[in-house]
Amino acid sequence: MQSAIQSKLSNITLKVGSVLAVTVLIAGCNSNESTSQDTSTAGDLQDISLLNVSYDVSRDFYKDYNTLFSASYEKEHPGSKVKVNQSHGGSSKQALSIANGLQADVATLNQESDMNLLVEKGLVATDWKQAFPNNAVPYTSTMVLLVRNGNPKNIKDWSDLARNDIDVVIPNPKTSGTARYAFLGAYGYGLHQFKESVDTSTKTDDFIKKLLANVVTYDNGARAATTSFTQRGLGDVLITTENEAHLAAKEFAKGKVDIVYPSYSIVIANPVAVVTAVTDKSGKTDAASAYLQGLWDVPAQQLMAEMYMRPSNAEVLAAHRDTLPEIATFEPVAVFGDWTQIMDTFFVDGGRFDQLASVKK
Repeated sequence: MQSAIQSKLSNITLKVGSVLAVTVLIAGCNSNESTSQDTSTAGDLQDISLLNVSYDVSRDFYKDYNTLFSASYEKEHPGSKVKVNQSHGGSSKQALSIANGLQADVATLNQESDMNLLVEKGLVATDWKQAFPNNAVPYTSTMVLLVRNGNPKNIKDWSDLARNDIDVVIPNPKTSGTARYAFLGAYGYGLHQFKESVDTSTKTDDFIKKLLANVVTYDNGARAATTSFTQRGLGDVLITTENEAHLAAKEFAKGKVDIVYPSYSIVIANPVAVVTAVTDKSGKTDAASAYLQGLWDVPAQQLMAEMYMRPSNAEVLAAHRDTLPEIATFEPVAVFGDWTQIMDTFFVDGGRFDQLASVKK
C-alpha cells in the first residue's frame, strides 16, 4: 500500500516538474521575444523625426536647410534617416504653443524674451546661449520698408510713415516678434532723430502715435501681413524684415513692390535652442543639437545670405554685400534695456504700445 502511494507521488512530481520545465521554457522564449522587440525599437531610433517650431518668415529658409542637414546627417550616420517637420507662426505665439505642450525638439525664434519664456517653464536649459556660437544667434536681420512699385507715395524713411496720406501694414506686436521689432525700429529711429531717451520721449511718442494711427491691419504674424500687403492690396507700405521683403520682391509680388532701406534701423537677433525637456525624454538631444549646430556650417551660412538673412560668419556676409548692404543699426537692448524691461515698458497690456496705438485717424 505504502509502495503504491509512493509510486503515485513520484508520478505527480514528474508531471509537476515537466509542467514547470515547460513553463520555464515558455517564459524563456517570451523573454527572448521581448528582448528582440526592444532591440527592434532601439533600431527604429535610427529613423529620427525632429520638430522645428519657428517664427513666421523663416519657413522658406528652413525648408531648404532641412534638406541640407538631412543629407549631411545621414552621410555622417550611415543607415540613419532624419526628417525635420516645421511649424511656423508669430514668434510669441509659437513660444506659447511650446509652453502649452507642443512637442518641439528645437525652437528657432526671433526674440530673446520668447526663449526666456521656455527657460522659465523648464523646457529649455538656462545656459542655452552658451550651447552654440554667437550667443546661439546664427543670423540676424533688420527692418525695412516694402512699398508699391515705383514708390508712388515717395516713402524714404520712417518719418514718412507718420504722414496723413500713408496707410501702414504691420503684424500684431502682441503675437509677433517681427511686429515688436517694427515698433521698436520706428521708436528707436524717433529717439535717435529727436535726441530723446525712453524716459524723455515726448516728440518720439507723438511721432509713433501718428504712425500707429495709419495702421490699417494688425495681422497675427509677419507672413500674414505680407499677404495682406501683396495679395489683398492693403496699405502703401509694409514694415517687415529684410529677408521677407526680398522674398516678396522676388516671388510673392515680383514687379509690384520696391524695397526702401530706412536711414537707421534695428538689429533683429534670431536665437535658437534645443527643447531639452522634450529631447531628453525621446533620446533625440544629440540629433537636435546637431541640427542647430549645423546652422553655423559654411553651407548653411551661405544659404542664409542667399535668402537675404545676415549670417554670423563675417566672410560670408562680406561676400554678399551687394544684396545685404551695410546700414546704420542699433541693438534694442542698448537703447531700451534688456528684454524683460522692453516687454514691461512697451508690450504688456496697457503698456506704451497700447497707449500710443489708441489714437486713430
